[in-house]
Amino acid sequence: MNTIENLTKSAIGLLERLIQTPSFSGEEENTARLINDWLRNLGIPCWQHGNNIIAQNRDFSPGKPTLLLNSHHDTVRPNKAYTRDPFEARIEDGKLFGLGSNDAGGCLVSLLATFAYWYPQKQLTHNVVLVASAEEENSGPNGLGSVLKELPDIDVAIVGEPTLLDLAISEKGLVVFDGIVKGTPSHAAHPNRDNAIYNTIPVLEWFRDYRFPGISETLGEVKLTVSQIHGGNQHNAVPAQVEFVLDVRVNDCYTNAEIARTLKEEAPCELHPRSLRLNSSSIDPEHPLVRAGVALGGKTYGSPTLSDQASLDCPSLKLGPGDTLRSHSADEFIYIKEIEEGIQFYSNLLDRFLKPGKDYAPDGPVY
Repeated sequence: MNTIENLTKSAIGLLERLIQTPSFSGEEENTARLINDWLRNLGIPCWQHGNNIIAQNRDFSPGKPTLLLNSHHDTVRPNKAYTRDPFEARIEDGKLFGLGSNDAGGCLVSLLATFAYWYPQKQLTHNVVLVASAEEENSGPNGLGSVLKELPDIDVAIVGEPTLLDLAISEKGLVVFDGIVKGTPSHAAHPNRDNAIYNTIPVLEWFRDYRFPGISETLGEVKLTVSQIHGGNQHNAVPAQVEFVLDVRVNDCYTNAEIARTLKEEAPCELHPRSLRLNSSSIDPEHPLVRAGVALGGKTYGSPTLSDQASLDCPSLKLGPGDTLRSHSADEFIYIKEIEEGIQFYSNLLDRFLKPGKDYAPDGPVY
C-alpha cells in the first residue's frame, strides 16, 4: 500500500535523483523519464507531451470538476557563486543541497507523493490531474501552456512553488518591453546636442517615477524596472540609439494589454512588448480551497514572482514547501522537514477539499 510514510521516503529519493540529473529549461528529457518511471513503478499510468508528464486519478469521471496539481522539473543554470557541485544531492544537517532542490523540486515531489496517495481514492468531489511541467523557468512554448489542450477543462489549480506553505492567492503578471531611445550619431570629438545616451537620462527618470493608479489589495502597485541597457560600441563614436529592457510586474488591476497600450501611448520613447500572455492570476479568498488552507494554518498573501499560474485561466493557488528567497541562489537547498511537512499539508488540504461534506474547522492530520 502507498502510505504517506512510504511515499514521503520515495519522494525524497526521487528528488535526489532529479538533482543529479541536469534539466535546464528545454533540456528536461532525462528528468521527465525519471518522473515517468517513478509514477509507473507505483502502478500509476501516465503519458508524456513534450517533456511534460501527465496523469489523472483512477476514478476520473468526465462529469466532475477537475483540480490540477502542477509543479515544474526544469531549472535555471547554476550561478557562478556556487561553492558546491550543483548536481551533487547531499544531505547535511537536515538540508538537501542541489540545483532545483528548492525551486521547485521539493514542491514537485511533494505533489507527486500527494497525487500518488490520492490516486486510488473514490467518491471525490473533483477529478485530480497531475502535470509535472517543463520550461517554467524560461516561460517557454513547450511548458504547461502547451499541454492544456490535452487536458480536461481545469476548474481550479494548485501550483507548487516555494511559499513556506503560505497561500499565494494572487500573483503578478509580467510584460517585458524592448525600449529604444534615439539620437544623432557623431564623432565624440564634435559637438552633439542630440546624444542618444544623454537623451536616455530623462527617459530612465520617467520610468523610475511613473505610477499606475490602480493598487491591488494583495499585490500592491504595478512595478516598473529598467533591468538592462546598451548603447555604443567604441569610445570615439556617439551611437544612433540606446536599447534597454523594461521589466513590468503587473497587478490584478490591469491586463497586460492595458499596460502595454498605456505605456506605448505615454512613455517618452519607443517601446515594443515581447509578449502579453503572462497575465496576473488570482483565486477568491473565499474559495473552498483557500478556506481549507487557511483552516490548516496557511496565511494568504500576494506573490510578486511569476510561475506557471500565468498559463492558466482558472482560479489558481500557489503553494509549496521551501522558501522563495532560496530560489536561484548559490548552494540552493531545502530542508528535509519542509518536504515532509509539504506532503502532509498538501494531503490534509486535499482531504478537506475533495471529500464530500467536509467543513473547514481546524483539526489535526488526516492520517
